[in-house]
Amino acid sequence: MAFIGTILQEVLKIKKRLRTSRIVYDARLQDKTLKKLLSKAKATQFGTQYNFKKILGESDAKRAFQTQVPIFDYDTFFAQWWHKTHKGEEDVTWPGKTKFFALTSGTTASASKRIPVTKEMIKAIRKVSIRQTLTIPDFKMGSEFYQKQILMLGGTTDLTPIPSGFEGDLSGILQYNVPVWINPFYKPGKQLAALKDWNIKLKEIAKEAVNWDIGIACGIPAWYQLLFEEIKRQHNIQHIHEIWPNFNVFIHGGVSFAPYKNSFKKYLGKEVKYLDTYLASEGFFAFQTADNQLGMQLVLDGSVFFEFIPFNSDNFTEEGALKEGVKPLFLDEVKEGVDYAILISTCAGAWRYLIGDTIKFISLKDFEIVISGRTKHFLSLCGEHLSVDNMNTAVRRVAEEHDININEYTVCGIPYEGFFAHKWFVGVESPVDNDFLKSKLDNILCQLNDDYATERKHALKEVLIEQVPLSLFYKFLEKKGKLGGQNKFPRVMKGDVLKEWEEFIQTTNISA
Repeated sequence: MAFIGTILQEVLKIKKRLRTSRIVYDARLQDKTLKKLLSKAKATQFGTQYNFKKILGESDAKRAFQTQVPIFDYDTFFAQWWHKTHKGEEDVTWPGKTKFFALTSGTTASASKRIPVTKEMIKAIRKVSIRQTLTIPDFKMGSEFYQKQILMLGGTTDLTPIPSGFEGDLSGILQYNVPVWINPFYKPGKQLAALKDWNIKLKEIAKEAVNWDIGIACGIPAWYQLLFEEIKRQHNIQHIHEIWPNFNVFIHGGVSFAPYKNSFKKYLGKEVKYLDTYLASEGFFAFQTADNQLGMQLVLDGSVFFEFIPFNSDNFTEEGALKEGVKPLFLDEVKEGVDYAILISTCAGAWRYLIGDTIKFISLKDFEIVISGRTKHFLSLCGEHLSVDNMNTAVRRVAEEHDININEYTVCGIPYEGFFAHKWFVGVESPVDNDFLKSKLDNILCQLNDDYATERKHALKEVLIEQVPLSLFYKFLEKKGKLGGQNKFPRVMKGDVLKEWEEFIQTTNISA
């Protein structure tokens, strides 16, 4: 059967050559994307109210769109539009009836958001996934690699019925809609994928793992670490390559891989290729290829139109709320090295929707980005403007330079002796000297962020470290009903969520 793998490998190479020779990858693709979206949705309730037909007739449709349609956050958009879609009404913000809704809290609030996932969006996500697969031959894998199985670790495919259709985790929706041709390669299979209890699911997948020949694994790093730990325990092995010798590619997303990279190595018997993805409940926005070693290439022709708002004090409050009168930029107006909050308009009926993530372009030549944080997930108590990107980089460097595995962490800002302090809660496998860890993290952050370095000499008086058993991070998610799937632990905590986390730690430690 090796000849099948050889043929598949050559087909992938040919398809990639055809695509790269056919498409000029520049900002003009975004103009075409917007017009395609507007044309498709011009007869919907939303398109009628904001006169998409008139916008399409303007000489500069982008500017007309920006002028005519306001910016929305989730709460406003759902209250005005998506609540009707969720009840089963047709042609609200996208043609037809929407059958699937992705449940997500992002990392900002405890209440679940319900994001429409149209059949067009499922096709668009699948198309981008295939496009990323087309880049795998660049890693020069052997032909046998193309016959190996793909493990997709995500939420349950046993979705919850609602009047309009079904709702659940996006990964569960995508697995529910896996095309028939992939079934021979897809694991854990429909029966295990449908399990709702995450702990049972992990144990059952680990039990069956020895019967599979996995070449590619896809999902969130934290949940794979839990799975690998369970596989090691059940089968008494030292590393995952003892049962999956052909495991060569790990496609991850949802969170930065930087904090996990060092600790991930202990589960492996050899090096694997890591590919990052920017897949959110609202769409598949960017992916990493063999050519993009530092970031991900933004998808310009994937049924998502982007706008970019500089993430600074002119446009956002200290709490991360958008100010009035902001002027978003188009793709041909952005600069490298600047943090931008992104607006999206999509084939799932989102229009000028503030998703809450911030990104940074590291190459305009290739439209290469990194996720730098979230609009409400940064710390600026006194002007330090510390981003999640800064934190992830500091954690990664400490891990690599001092062989310390920080598998999870979260940071908060607190009053301290009339001024302010940052408090880190870190989940480590083995105890670390708090003063040592504080010193290393603090020094690296001062190198990365000039504002932080300045405020450490003034109002930001202290950095505090509290080591928390790693299991408590996952137990807290379980308590919140967010264990598994695409759920991830917030890197910055504020308000009621922080209060609940601190009470949870205190209560758990007392009971222990």
